[in-house]
Amino acid sequence: QVLHSSRIAIMVLKVFFPSCCATAESGLLIGRWIPEQNSAVVLAVVHFPFIPGQVKQYLSEVQRVTQVNMCVLGSWSNTKQEKEEGLDKFLEDLSTIFSHEPWIQLNKERDSKVWSCCIFKKYPSSPKEDEFILVYYDQRKVMLSQLHPTDNLTASADHKGNDASKLGAVFDTVSKSKVLFMIDRYDDGPIKLTHWQSEGVEASIIVELLKQASVPVCMLLTFLLSLVSSVCKSRVLKFWPLSFIWSKLSTCEQLGHRLEHLQIISSNRKAQNQTQLMRKANIFVSLLIDMALGILLMSWLYRENRIGQLADTLIPVADHIAKELQDLLQWLMGVPAGLKMNWALDQVLGRFFLYHIHLWISYIHLMSPFIEMILWYVGLSACLGLTVALSILSDIIALLTFHIYCFYVYGARLYCLKIYGLSSLWRLFRGKKWNVLRQRVDSCSYDLDQLFIGTLLFTILLFLLPTTALYYLVFTLLRLLVVVVQGLIHLLVDLIDSLPLYSVILRLCRSYRLAAGVKFRVLEQKAGKPLRLLMQINPLSYGSVVQTYRLPTYACYPKDSWSSLCKKLFVGELIYPWKHKGEKQD
Repeated sequence: QVLHSSRIAIMVLKVFFPSCCATAESGLLIGRWIPEQNSAVVLAVVHFPFIPGQVKQYLSEVQRVTQVNMCVLGSWSNTKQEKEEGLDKFLEDLSTIFSHEPWIQLNKERDSKVWSCCIFKKYPSSPKEDEFILVYYDQRKVMLSQLHPTDNLTASADHKGNDASKLGAVFDTVSKSKVLFMIDRYDDGPIKLTHWQSEGVEASIIVELLKQASVPVCMLLTFLLSLVSSVCKSRVLKFWPLSFIWSKLSTCEQLGHRLEHLQIISSNRKAQNQTQLMRKANIFVSLLIDMALGILLMSWLYRENRIGQLADTLIPVADHIAKELQDLLQWLMGVPAGLKMNWALDQVLGRFFLYHIHLWISYIHLMSPFIEMILWYVGLSACLGLTVALSILSDIIALLTFHIYCFYVYGARLYCLKIYGLSSLWRLFRGKKWNVLRQRVDSCSYDLDQLFIGTLLFTILLFLLPTTALYYLVFTLLRLLVVVVQGLIHLLVDLIDSLPLYSVILRLCRSYRLAAGVKFRVLEQKAGKPLRLLMQINPLSYGSVVQTYRLPTYACYPKDSWSSLCKKLFVGELIYPWKHKGEKQD
């Protein structure tokens, strides 16, 4: 009684029929029955003649390999000639041999698009023909596609579905049945099938040769990478000078990141799911494109003596920047923008920074005979990839602007010292002090001498603050300009590292491989005939593809908020663009 009531509640029976089997000869429908959805997924058609025992044995073997509950769903009749007498009765009698409930019998008339359907059940309350939905689907596209669950999954021509797992069961059934599709019409087996590969198994000789050649290449690459990893993890690199350089140079970070990518690609472990397979493919394509762009850059640099031209241009540019900084310091040592500065402190700071510029110019001219040779060897690193070349460019910019960084550090330290000194002395006037142990402000009583010394120091620091603040503001702006340039370079490196190029190309060329859902188009809707629909795949949007398959990066920049950055700039704390979030500053 419970079974009978559940059958009455489900009024519509859905059959997913592969469009490639529409012209198949008469035979048996094999596939999977999904009782929760009252639907059947047809996978192939077994042609006459056949032996029922061999069909059952073959389905049990396929079920053991694919872990999909395979069964004979019904019969398929495609009468290309005059209708044979007793064929319908014979197809109906097959339900006694292959006992499946319900038994679906599909009929296609000769030279006609009209389809008829009969469903045989033990109960008289079986659905009628107008309560039967026949859904055509492209078997190849459904098998190769990966369904991504979304909230906008279309379930019919008129209304939307609310559960992506229902269609996920259909996609999962077809994708797991690859073994069933490996038998074509040219095989000498006792069973003849019609499916999307029945005319011949789809394959490529080039792909098979690449698969065979990739095995020794991956073994050699794994061995070389293990040696490089052992060298990188050795104790020699953990000592202070080498560890400091490895953690601060962008080139070392990028090389370590690419080394991890190579280890993932050359790993002999098979991908467990579609996500890991797509990640490997995205990393592989990203490496190929990165190295191709690097080789193009290298060929451009070594053509028409561009390395020598860059070396000849570098020294005049460095001299021009040094001259501009000297003019800026001369302007600050005077009356900048009509502001009256503390003359003694202004002269001390100005001469101090001018001496640093003089040292820097001497250093650049001392290195000028070797700059072309250095650039020549640096250009060879572009063969490792465009991201490595950009990381080296970022490090070169950091080295060439090291004097600006020194000016920023000196100004920031002096400004920060005065800010914290003024805040501490301001608490002294209010009878308070900072409790270091409890990390709070407590009340405190001071004597007359302490208040007198505090007043003198507060006055001195307050009147010297404008001069220090002006130098700090100018050099902070220069430092932020350098950081912005390096930040743009690192954004480009992160874009190349994290962009899922294989997924984007797959979305562009074969959009059905990345499915966001499906849509149904009505093919035929007549009274007394089953409703016929065509299932079409809705591809993922490009934004969803990038968001889903985006590769992780080493993220050398801190993720501080704008309010935290402004607070650090106001109080004079140093800003390290290479620091990780939560890491202590040196």
